[in-house]
Amino acid sequence: MSTGQLDPTPEASDPGQNPTGRTATLWPRLRPFVLRLHFYAGILVGPFLLIAAVTGLLYTLTPQLEKIVHHHELTVDQVGAAPIPLSDQVAAARAAHPEGTITQVRPPIAADGTTRVVLAVDDVPTDYGRTVFVDPYTGQVRGALTTYGEWLPVRAWIDELHRNLHLGALGRNYSELAASWLWVVALGGLVLWIARVRQRRQAARTLVIPDRSTRGRARTVSWHGAVGVWIIAALLLLSVTGLTWSRYAGETISELRTALSWTTPSVDTTLSGGNAADTGAHDHHGAPAPAVTDEVIEEGVGIDGVDAAARAAGLQPPMEIIPPTGEGEAWTVAEAKRDWPTRYDSVAVDPETGEVVDRLDFADWPLMAKMTNWTIDTHMGILFGIANQIVLALTAIGLISVILRGYRMWWLRRPTRATGVSFGPTPARGALVRMPVWAAVTVVLLAGIIGWFVPLLGVSLAAFVAVDVLGGLRDRRRRPTAPSDTEPAAAGTPGQSDPAPVREDPR
Repeated sequence: MSTGQLDPTPEASDPGQNPTGRTATLWPRLRPFVLRLHFYAGILVGPFLLIAAVTGLLYTLTPQLEKIVHHHELTVDQVGAAPIPLSDQVAAARAAHPEGTITQVRPPIAADGTTRVVLAVDDVPTDYGRTVFVDPYTGQVRGALTTYGEWLPVRAWIDELHRNLHLGALGRNYSELAASWLWVVALGGLVLWIARVRQRRQAARTLVIPDRSTRGRARTVSWHGAVGVWIIAALLLLSVTGLTWSRYAGETISELRTALSWTTPSVDTTLSGGNAADTGAHDHHGAPAPAVTDEVIEEGVGIDGVDAAARAAGLQPPMEIIPPTGEGEAWTVAEAKRDWPTRYDSVAVDPETGEVVDRLDFADWPLMAKMTNWTIDTHMGILFGIANQIVLALTAIGLISVILRGYRMWWLRRPTRATGVSFGPTPARGALVRMPVWAAVTVVLLAGIIGWFVPLLGVSLAAFVAVDVLGGLRDRRRRPTAPSDTEPAAAGTPGQSDPAPVREDPR
């Protein structure tokens, strides 16, 4: 949830709190605002972050689960001397599954792997297809599965759970809300944690090594902050990359990338010539290509000639062979090696002559297009293989622990005489008005700008403010005399006129 602390009371040694009320530095006047934002975002967005972390942790296991669950479809019983022609493999797939139309063919990567023939059919969910798995040595059809891009059912199911909880477009709001706030909560927590360690004149190692000499809430705070520092770089990466394919912020990012020419390029398949086309927004799952009739597989040099031309041009599996979309169009063959070192070279092949009419090497991509690919594949645990998966799993576990410790810290500050369910106090109101005017104006302007480009963050922040204002009005009506904004936070829960003392924080 964060890398800081949910500590709603001012530090006793805060240099900004002096008898004259003057502040020695800027930070004591900014800290209440950062603390209040961190606290409310952590408390209210924490459940969404927790769900994202748990489902993300489950997702890190999918490459291995996929190989176990779909072993029969992915592998052959016996490796033969040589594969049969690719056209014969496609014909075998179509004989078993004549429905729909072919969108792409993926030759096997390993000697014991199967060929994938991807079909566009009407009886699967939107954006899904049917993949037929063929033994490249015998032409035997090993099975057919409903797939989402290159993801097989087990990974597709977990991926959709992580993205939208299987609730469709409505569910995507949860993951976008989590991604929108993750960087805010994490950076705010980091600033609070560093300030706390420096203010208490603790050793620098305390930032990353939990203090085992403490007990109770102080130990929880120490672990909350230190673990947050360990994972903050990964959290920021996950937040940014998660927003790139989100529902609302993703559209803004796509428009920005297009304006800056950072989009992913593609080869020109128009046989009459022209410049390389631009695919626009990046789709990390690879949306199915437009469907075509089966005749194109045998016309001209056919898929066998196209495959041979691509390999002669230096391309090698994993690669996708995509039929032309109509008259005057070329075949597209693109490498799809997403682990390091990546290979995304692609060529366009004339269906009549087998000549390579256009080529686009990954080395020629715009730098930001490469970075987008690399960061997204890192987010998905693909780029660095098992090491990538382990880091993501540890990050998810760390985030879960930070979130739970954040809630525990709040719980441990609940009133000592409270009966029933009671939580700790909230940070005092009035943090924004106590800031320097220029700082307050800057904060409001930044909130407006960021909220415009990251809509769910803006809408939810406005909701937080509205709820907070309503809560303040309610409290004022309940209390004869409202405490001054400059006073420390009340020890009790909001609305209590005589708050009970909170539990002490043993140091």
